[in-house]
Amino acid sequence: MKKMFFVDAGTTWSKLVVLNDNKEFYNEYKNYFVKSSDIKSYYILPSKLIKQMNISFDYTTGHMAKLKNKNHNNHYNEIIALANGVKKKIENEKEAIILDLGSRDSKWIRFTNGKFCDLDWNVSCGSSTGATIEMLLKFYDLKSYDIKYQNEKYNFTCGIFAFEKIMDDISHGLTPNDAISRLIHGIAYNSFCFANKPQKIYLSGGFCNFNAYLTSLKKYCEVETLGRFLLCEGLINIQNP
Repeated sequence: MKKMFFVDAGTTWSKLVVLNDNKEFYNEYKNYFVKSSDIKSYYILPSKLIKQMNISFDYTTGHMAKLKNKNHNNHYNEIIALANGVKKKIENEKEAIILDLGSRDSKWIRFTNGKFCDLDWNVSCGSSTGATIEMLLKFYDLKSYDIKYQNEKYNFTCGIFAFEKIMDDISHGLTPNDAISRLIHGIAYNSFCFANKPQKIYLSGGFCNFNAYLTSLKKYCEVETLGRFLLCEGLINIQNP
């Protein structure tokens, strides 16, 4: 069977699903292998590798992948990929809000009675999303599992101001763990408000694996995680409706 590549290439990390994977590809990129299911193999790799890979992708989303697409007609807007990835999962829901929180932006889409009806996309300030958290964790030599939920949160409208607050509080004796936890709680609350305060959020993206964020968000609404490969699954659904 033909091998096919579906990639969601973000700013920092790219999610790749390979249909009909083979040992040759796995052997070269096994350090980035996540799981396999049926004929699908799943990989998460640094986006800088996308440009270096000697591969032309079949279906793509995300600005980092378009130039590597075999056919530019098969490059899709992230909202289109997200909507196609989630549609089957929420087709019986009267109302569903899907939030995708990425490295530098956040976006949500709303389905009513199984039909796409609304969206919003925040690309004006990515300083309080994934990339900033990764930089803070690296700077303070912490892992995501080191950050535990705190009831307190930083109230902010700009990630730069939140970053300044973190540095100031740490200089006055607050631990980096607690300061970052308060930022995470603030991001969760902002996510909830950005999505118009729904009763339930279907969450997509890397924050699905961040317990401090999930615990914070669950304080405000019900949360169901959809993982990091939802946009890739959307591309697969586009290719094979």
